[in-house]
Amino acid sequence: MAGGQERILRRRIKSVESTKKITRAMELIAATRVVKAQDRASSARPYSDEITTVIVDLLRAGAAKEHPLLRDNPSANTAAFVVITSDRGMCGGYNTNVLRLAERAIEAARAEGREYSIIAVGKKALKHFRFRGLTVDAEFEGVTDQPIYDNARDIAASIRRRYETGQLASVDLAYTRFLSAGTQQAVLRRFLPLEVPEVTEADGPSADLEYEPSPTGILNEILPRYLESRLFSALLDASASEHASRQRAMKAATENAEDLKTTLSRIMNRARQDSITTEIMEIVGGAEAMSADKGSAHELIPSHLEPEHAFPVHLDRTDHSPSIH
Repeated sequence: MAGGQERILRRRIKSVESTKKITRAMELIAATRVVKAQDRASSARPYSDEITTVIVDLLRAGAAKEHPLLRDNPSANTAAFVVITSDRGMCGGYNTNVLRLAERAIEAARAEGREYSIIAVGKKALKHFRFRGLTVDAEFEGVTDQPIYDNARDIAASIRRRYETGQLASVDLAYTRFLSAGTQQAVLRRFLPLEVPEVTEADGPSADLEYEPSPTGILNEILPRYLESRLFSALLDASASEHASRQRAMKAATENAEDLKTTLSRIMNRARQDSITTEIMEIVGGAEAMSADKGSAHELIPSHLEPEHAFPVHLDRTDHSPSIH
């Protein structure tokens, strides 16, 4: 029994060691990717800041807020939610936090008597909402690992058409904001109508510039780019957050595998000691049993063969032949 248990424990320890190698490799890969994703997110922020500055300058120059992306749609009764998750798992609570936040927002919209529309970015969001019986109007996969600007353009175009035609009352963006390698935060941000900085008449134009064809025309052309840049920034933040979460999850899994290996090794050593102790006890017990069965020499000689019961033998001195009386 002890030997069988030892073999089982050896197999489990070998399996844990194999798992540990995999989680360690995944941790190193995620650590490399999170650095690259963080650099990409940091590189995209200057563009987003600059395009925001241009919009402010246009508003100061007297651009009219007549673009459909800046107007409310009071006749619409549908709230749209763009939910950004990962395509793969093994990243801790990264997907769970975003999905719970989005679910609460959807339930709040339905409680107000509004319809909902879900745009799922990532396989985890798609599977989650379909499993719960919620309708997904648009889906995008293979985006979150290494997003490119074309991905943001495609997603923004599908939302923009529906909002400009008055089908959507609002669009909210649920994603994970990357703060640092150790801190990420699931957030829900208003995406449409676009919220541009308020500019008062007292601010005046930032510089003595002339705009051609007009500040309003330029603003109407640049707002779609502003929409895409905001979405692309969210995708980059989500990608960096995903890799950081996966790195932490795989590090914890590696440490747990090492602890489990230590525990199993102790159990196996204890089982081996029990096996050795049992074998020693069996040897000692067998030796004692053999000694008890063998007995003394006196006990082994039958009573009728003992010397006092033997027949007397006399020798005749004449012919020296033995005679028995």
